[in-house]
Amino acid sequence: QVQLVESGGGLVQAGGSLRLSCAVSVSIFSTNVMGWYRQVPGNRRELVAVITRVGSTNYADSVKGRFIISRDNAKRTVYLQMNSLKPEDTAVYSCYASRGSVNYWGQGTQVTVSS
Repeated sequence: QVQLVESGGGLVQAGGSLRLSCAVSVSIFSTNVMGWYRQVPGNRRELVAVITRVGSTNYADSVKGRFIISRDNAKRTVYLQMNSLKPEDTAVYSCYASRGSVNYWGQGTQVTVSS
């Protein structure tokens, strides 16, 4: 069983920054992939960024150059640094981990960007 706990969401003005954190209950190296998704009510969940066990990263086109995913293995934490935020980044952001054939999700944290 893997538990994920997000923190760091909130309200920010357009152009501002936020850093999301995802604390995971197991070693990051025991997961295949970790990442962040976001969802706006009524819309499909959208991949934001992922980081693999070996450290490779991938981003949605809409956030490339603005968001950075990173991890601290000792702290068992994955981060999402979000810069130059736009109102369209407003969503519930959820942490995700894939371990074996099972996917795990955090409870989500709200990010609201005001114009």
